[in-house]
Amino acid sequence: MKKKFINFCLLAVLTIFICGVVTPAFGNSSQKTIINQNSPSKIAESRILYESGRFAEAVQILQEAVQVYQQQGDTLKQAVALSNLSLAYQQLGNWQQAQLAITNSLDLQAINNNKLAIFAQTLDIQGRLQLSTGKTELALNTWKQTEDIYTKLGDENGIALALLYQAQVLRNQGFNQQAIEKLEQVNQTLKSQSDSLAKAAVLLSLGDTLENVGELEKSRLALEQSLAIHQRLKSPENIALSLLSLGNNARRQQKNPQAIAFYQKTFDISSSPLTKVKARLNHFNLLIEEKQFTDAQTLTSEIQSLLAQLPLSRPSIYAHINFAHSLGRLNTPKPQIAQLLATSVQQARSIDDIRAEAYALGNLGNLYEKTQQFAEAINLTQQALMLAQTSNAPEITYLWQWQMGRLFKAQGNFTRAIAAYDAAVETLESLRTDLVAVNQDIQFNFRDNVEPVYRESVALLLQNPGEKPDIKTLDKARTRIESLQLAELDNFFREACLQGQRVLLDQLVDKENPNTAVLYPIILPEQLQVIVKIPQQPLRHYTANKSQVEVERTLTQLREYILEPDRTEEVKALSQEVYNWLIKPIASDLATSEVNTLVFVLDGELRNIPLAALYDGEKYLVEKYAVALSLGLQLLTPKPLSETPLKVIAAGLVEPPPEFSTFPPLPGIKLEFDLIAKTGASTKKLLDKDFTSSTLEKNVNTLPFNVLHLATHGQFSSRPEETFILANDGSINVLEFDKLLRSQSETNTQILELLVLSACQTATGDNRATLGLAGTAVKAGARSTLASLWHINDQSTAILIGEFYHELVNNQVTKAEALRRAQVKLLTKYPNYMRPGYWAAYVLVGNWF
Repeated sequence: MKKKFINFCLLAVLTIFICGVVTPAFGNSSQKTIINQNSPSKIAESRILYESGRFAEAVQILQEAVQVYQQQGDTLKQAVALSNLSLAYQQLGNWQQAQLAITNSLDLQAINNNKLAIFAQTLDIQGRLQLSTGKTELALNTWKQTEDIYTKLGDENGIALALLYQAQVLRNQGFNQQAIEKLEQVNQTLKSQSDSLAKAAVLLSLGDTLENVGELEKSRLALEQSLAIHQRLKSPENIALSLLSLGNNARRQQKNPQAIAFYQKTFDISSSPLTKVKARLNHFNLLIEEKQFTDAQTLTSEIQSLLAQLPLSRPSIYAHINFAHSLGRLNTPKPQIAQLLATSVQQARSIDDIRAEAYALGNLGNLYEKTQQFAEAINLTQQALMLAQTSNAPEITYLWQWQMGRLFKAQGNFTRAIAAYDAAVETLESLRTDLVAVNQDIQFNFRDNVEPVYRESVALLLQNPGEKPDIKTLDKARTRIESLQLAELDNFFREACLQGQRVLLDQLVDKENPNTAVLYPIILPEQLQVIVKIPQQPLRHYTANKSQVEVERTLTQLREYILEPDRTEEVKALSQEVYNWLIKPIASDLATSEVNTLVFVLDGELRNIPLAALYDGEKYLVEKYAVALSLGLQLLTPKPLSETPLKVIAAGLVEPPPEFSTFPPLPGIKLEFDLIAKTGASTKKLLDKDFTSSTLEKNVNTLPFNVLHLATHGQFSSRPEETFILANDGSINVLEFDKLLRSQSETNTQILELLVLSACQTATGDNRATLGLAGTAVKAGARSTLASLWHINDQSTAILIGEFYHELVNNQVTKAEALRRAQVKLLTKYPNYMRPGYWAAYVLVGNWF
């Protein structure tokens, strides 16, 4: 069964503390609950302890209550006490005892089954346990069952609770958009009702999930609504939770002064030690990110004092580890950090929380790794790994497998290092849809904790001093880089997005495209490695002895100079240097094999330069080869565009909306559209006032088409919230664009063969901006996307686009060849547009047929 990524921080998910009454008690992620004051005294006493975070003491009281009610023969109260006992055990991370308690509670209620409300609340607690232990499908089914019960009871708050929990499961499975849809459904249901904690909790969860997928403005609005309700209800703890989330939202928007102000308000208002610690830790981490080390240092003693006040539980242990990790970035003396982590290990052992112990031990091992005490580091990491695997915690397991790989490599044991990295990558692959779930408790970060695993493993495979990589090793290396690209896209959208039927590029090259070669340049710290697939030949690889720093310096300079009219000679020199790295070693083989198309699976900074402009000393690459970019070995099932007539929806915007006045007008769009129409392609035009998000959606949903051509300003970024296109009524964010095209696919089975974005550009200075370009293509379901890396003269764009369509329609060549011919036409026939800055910006991503 596929392992799942568990999010320990159940954001805005309500906790039920059963009180033996028929109305569910709504709480929140700080475990605050409401209780009937006439409830049995021991349960009431345990509830007070539970709410204050004194979970171990609550366990003792509830154990006594279970015995008392058992002696009295009161099975219902005994069942209630057992359910609450399970909830307290869950807070301590004692999953075995939590499972035993909830099972016994449900067994007792099978005897006394006339209290449906209490049964539903018990199921809610069982669902929490299932979710926390990785049984997500079971948890989803459990909360569907509670929804049915609350529906029978006519309990709207109970229904909202069940749907809220279901949304949390979807979020933990990586299905953030589905979670948002469910939360929005509940929110609409509750909107007309009076203020309640349930209503506010739904908005809080919705806000957090929207933030998770990058819809920051919508997230902020939902969080502000949640705050307003909590303020009207005069619920300080819930106010603090809304403020904490608003702080996180402001931090994501890089509004750091606002974020700090929210964290300070959270700290001032909350009486929960855990919430106070979270606010201070977030503030502390933000200061460190901003390199405000002096200000951060002033918070350390206060955070230490707050941590000392926390009752023992998994959240408190994770807070200690979080603090230790941050202290490491503050250059705190290693013995002090070691003591903090050692204490965390002992605390986890004292409450039998294997998962927390694994996390603490692994971090302690990481500290020894940094001090090069490798024997101690390996011992601690092995212990952590064994515990993580025992407790079915793959999101921690891969971290310690990766750490073992680094440690073995440091000792020169490359065989064991490769095996450890292989295991880490395999675990990550099993977690693919779950990598998008952000676990703030353990500081899960893609760039720091995922990307390096793939890169370092590839470096080991290709640079193993013990042996030269064979074909199997080369295949593993390129597949690993491809997997990294897919994981990057998932992380970009905060949702697993590349699904469906896939084929191997090798099969296409050897059988269907015998004139195509595929190149995989891989930027490693000390070398640039290139793996190449030439038709009818086994994989091979070659090396350019250039460090990552040297490679990136050259590529950045090339990208900068190519836009300057007086830098033509420098551009040729830099382009020739890159040509020598990537193409020169195989130039004669390409000629012998009669290759005419080069498909690149690009890595890092290489994504941001136009490969068509590489120069061999006499000619540009585009004069000899059609060039395309691919996401890797896997792509949507290919199909030549020439097999079907072109049916184009063309939408364009000459004048940007007033609020986007920084973008210049695009008068060349009319010429562009005229040239497309002259090719004979069936074209539906939406120009200026006719091009709005609603008219585009209407035409996409009602017209048969296989090409969507958007001639308008836009920007690709490594941040989805900053990736958009402009329509007459404002910007269309990439996430909204995806929804628009997904609605088309639900009503129209025709595949989008080609998405053309003729005036967009990648964000300046963003070395991962092409993620937005590739992501737009993938999420749109397009087999191919034609787009520009930078904004260029709109007259030259019109000519290039017109030539591109002319070749597609009239000469029925591949998309890559049509682009090549259009680019060569500008280069050779239009003296004003001969510089690469005019013709090289356009790149074809995806299916090149």
